[in-house]
Amino acid sequence: MKLGIVGSGMIVKDLLQTISQISLEKLAIYGRNLNTVRQLAADHNISEMFTHYEEMLASDLDTLYIALPNHLHFSFTKQALLAGKNIILEKPITSNYAEFIELCEIARTQNKMLLEAVTVHYLPAYQKIKEKLTALGQIKIVNLNYSQYSSRYDRFKAGEVPPVFDPQKSGGALMDLNVYNLHFAVGLFGAPQHCLYLANIERNIDTSGVVLLDYPQFKVICIGAKDCAAPVTLSIQGDKGNIAVPMPANAMNCFTLTENNGHSETFQFEERHRMFYEFQRFVEIIDSGDHNTAQQMLAISGIVCQLTEQARKQQGILFAGEK
Repeated sequence: MKLGIVGSGMIVKDLLQTISQISLEKLAIYGRNLNTVRQLAADHNISEMFTHYEEMLASDLDTLYIALPNHLHFSFTKQALLAGKNIILEKPITSNYAEFIELCEIARTQNKMLLEAVTVHYLPAYQKIKEKLTALGQIKIVNLNYSQYSSRYDRFKAGEVPPVFDPQKSGGALMDLNVYNLHFAVGLFGAPQHCLYLANIERNIDTSGVVLLDYPQFKVICIGAKDCAAPVTLSIQGDKGNIAVPMPANAMNCFTLTENNGHSETFQFEERHRMFYEFQRFVEIIDSGDHNTAQQMLAISGIVCQLTEQARKQQGILFAGEK
């Protein structure tokens, strides 16, 4: 894979901590600030850098990882797909479902792959949870809490509008944190019958909220908060036992399975950077031309995209260009 990184923010700096462990033919980076891009390239042995997106699109890179603010995902991805690039797009994949459908159609027409970068699905702990679900019997309640007080919330309360709290930039707690819980649930159980969102709204954006997913035989509670903190816990409760995860869905490396008969087992996995596993898998999928797996993962992204749009519109949260 000849990979180009689009962006220079916090998530890119996270990826660069582990990208050297991924087998790549070439690595390049794009950003508007030359000094920032130059420093990142020097620090991480990046062979090529761009400050003009059109130049990156005209290069021999075959895949772009787009890690820009949420509201820019659609336009940058559309340009890149039309330029013949495969796309790894940081979560949330798009601001709304119409954008998602348009990108999928372009990817299909161009015969290129579109993948959403959501660490959850590729973590060994998550894969093992899938294997162990049957031990729980009939699932009854799933409780997923990702509450993390944001330093940017203080700035928001003081009157600023950081992107993560800006509806014009597709922000909010649902799109930033609770989306991981939705991916956790949909990846295990598929699409729910209904969803209900109850949110704490400040200045037209959700600073925290609870999504209830209604499945025929069980219910899923997804809590995402940026205005308060709590121990981050995930639990799956069945009539024969439960699974408890003491960390957020996007970074889990252990869980405990406890059966009603008292038997308990803890599963611990190697502590690697949370983004290693997803990018290792993305390289495998794209380099081997595995369109079937790409489509399976894109189907999950589509369900979650529909849920986030339905949920926020229930609370009157509208993004740029929406009515």
